[in-house]
Amino acid sequence: MRALVVAETLVYREDYPKPEPLPGEALIRVTRAGICNTDIEILKGYFGFRGVLGHEFVGVVEALNPAPNCPPPHVAIGDRVVGEINCVACDSPSRTYAERAQDPARTTLGIDRRDGVFAEYAVLPIVNLHRVPEAVSDDEAVFVEPLAAACQILEQVHFRPTDRVAVLGDGKLGLLCAQVIAAASACELTVIGRHENKLALARDRGIATMHVDQAPLRHYDAVVECTGSPAGFEHARRLLRPRGTLILKSTYHSLPQVNLTMVVVDELTIVGSRCGPFAAALRLLAQRRVAVLPMIHARYPLEAGLQAIEDAQRPGVLKVLLDIAPSTQ
Repeated sequence: MRALVVAETLVYREDYPKPEPLPGEALIRVTRAGICNTDIEILKGYFGFRGVLGHEFVGVVEALNPAPNCPPPHVAIGDRVVGEINCVACDSPSRTYAERAQDPARTTLGIDRRDGVFAEYAVLPIVNLHRVPEAVSDDEAVFVEPLAAACQILEQVHFRPTDRVAVLGDGKLGLLCAQVIAAASACELTVIGRHENKLALARDRGIATMHVDQAPLRHYDAVVECTGSPAGFEHARRLLRPRGTLILKSTYHSLPQVNLTMVVVDELTIVGSRCGPFAAALRLLAQRRVAVLPMIHARYPLEAGLQAIEDAQRPGVLKVLLDIAPSTQ
């Protein structure tokens, strides 16, 4: 099959082996996939991953391989689906998305010991799959994984109406986090970034914005760090008031410089926040409570994937999509 594969470098192949679903897994024909910052970090050496890249996708169930020790399938062949990225065996005690995300035996789609979705076919545990509502297009469904990660913030932190909250970073994840917080909270929310075209998307949703050079220090009750840059941690810390809360969404290949002394002196709370609830993300899309289509910058066929990856790294670019199979919507 056709695939984008991380070896010593990223290569496009037309002879990569088509995967076979193990017991409890489904074979998915990938329709569309999205490039995210984690994919870029992997190409810099993050996790030392080798194999098919990619974890944001929508596709169609081609085959199911149920197993006696697994829950019965809740999807059928032909269903349009998205899938959680953390994968465990059927006999694992991890039953919820949150448990799977921290299971020490997990593999992670396109990130850690499991081939990803920048290919014609992929396999995932059946329990990881979610049907996509008819009201949600393929282009929108590609955003479910990062949108679910944004929803995870609300599972971990409660924002009071009087809280001053900043989302630091105006990239794809930052804009999704801001929309989720705005949809669920009456807090005083500001997106802080460097790119006028990206900040304009937040303002279009009624969210206040500010250029990073104008952001007041020691001002915010909570900061969601979404820069994708190692320097973002220290900048976010300086934006927080004493006893504030720092929510970390970025992952990096290189370690950030961290002033741990001031973390202690200011008595900050640090919350790591990763994968989130897919069902909630699908509801937000179906109910039109978040807007993702304006974030699409470009789309490429899979065979132009190397060019797509290069495009995705250019300043000011938001979401780049890969068209892998003919769309069903």
